[in-house]
Amino acid sequence: MKHTLSNQLFLRAQQSIPGGVNSPVRAFRSVGMNPLFIKSAAGSRIVDVDDNEYIDYVGSWGPMILGHGHPVVLEAIREKLGAGLSFGAPTEVEIELAELIKTMMPNLDLVRMVNSGTEATMSAIRVARGFTGRDKIIKFAGCYHGHADFLLVKAGSGATTLGTPDSKGVPAAFAEETLIAEFNNLDNVKALIEEFPGEIAAIILEPVAGNMGVIAPGAGFLSGIRSLCDREGIVLIFDEVMTGFRVSRGGAQELYHIMPDMTTLGKIIGGGLPVGAYGGRQDIMQKVSPLGDVYQAGTLSGNPLAMTAGLATLKELNRSGFYEDIGSKTTWLVNEMRDILEKASIPYRMQSVGAMFGLFFIDQDVTSFADALKCDTGRYKQFFREMLIQGVYLAPSAFEATFMSAAHSESDLEKTRDAFRISIDKIKG
Repeated sequence: MKHTLSNQLFLRAQQSIPGGVNSPVRAFRSVGMNPLFIKSAAGSRIVDVDDNEYIDYVGSWGPMILGHGHPVVLEAIREKLGAGLSFGAPTEVEIELAELIKTMMPNLDLVRMVNSGTEATMSAIRVARGFTGRDKIIKFAGCYHGHADFLLVKAGSGATTLGTPDSKGVPAAFAEETLIAEFNNLDNVKALIEEFPGEIAAIILEPVAGNMGVIAPGAGFLSGIRSLCDREGIVLIFDEVMTGFRVSRGGAQELYHIMPDMTTLGKIIGGGLPVGAYGGRQDIMQKVSPLGDVYQAGTLSGNPLAMTAGLATLKELNRSGFYEDIGSKTTWLVNEMRDILEKASIPYRMQSVGAMFGLFFIDQDVTSFADALKCDTGRYKQFFREMLIQGVYLAPSAFEATFMSAAHSESDLEKTRDAFRISIDKIKG
């Protein structure tokens, strides 16, 4: 399998684009090779510029739940194209999408459209601060919520350590308002609240962590946080940019029966085009301008093409049996992979929720970012490259989720299983 043209394009890209990529993980550094440049995609497959075809389990990092180029979504976009690309003014389709989102996530009384997941989380936290009159927030190590300054922080030692910048260019004063807790550690959260009583505006988390592999919440973790927020007047924000409409029809909040005060969305609600949204309780969302005094705006928010793609996608997800079908595909493949790993006697943990799953090469349970960091990234690097040779495209990082789509066929799953068996056999030595 040759990547001649991809390598040439990467050299060219580095002359104009920082690192040759427009998002860091795309650089393929953690898997020790140059990135692939993709020229087309259809259904479950992507094709690179060297005409290599792969079964795709990245799915543009989650949004392609229907598969690439779904005909219903493409036709909806084509129909809308003739009316114009952007108006910077209200359109009916943004109302229709907001209404459909509300039927799928009933605890969202009001929804504001934005252009990315980062914008959604940044805005939701601003609203929570405006609503509570407090400044501090709690986030969890390993949960990624975009690149806003106050979210690019890492944990220090001890339960009450203030955040420190995780990127140059982030003022320490910004990061100091962000407290870091350990995922699945409720006592850690309690300690932070006790250390800063009456100062915490919001707790934000991925209810299923997807940016440190796939890590599900432990028993009582989400409900415990919900109770703490109720008691302390803290706004609970679920970042469902990744899990929203993927792990179930109503997202992780429906799956675990825990209702947050606010929710951030992205990925799937754009059907592959750039979209984000945040919403929540009416009394909180009424703080957003022009109703209230928390300012947030965006010229391209509610872009008609993006709204149309998202509306067409969500309508397809509402078809009877959709989640049962995609869930059964995920379960089948994960079970096949587990069986192969058991027979190969390779230490592993494979975790799945809904239509997303992740593999850790490790011999202990993985319930937090600290656990995930102990996995064998060198073995994952070998595994990724072997799977690529076999024609299966996975995330070029040991700490990213894997995504199933409705377009993956029985033949795709069987070929993936066979590729997995070959790849594991090659790396087990």
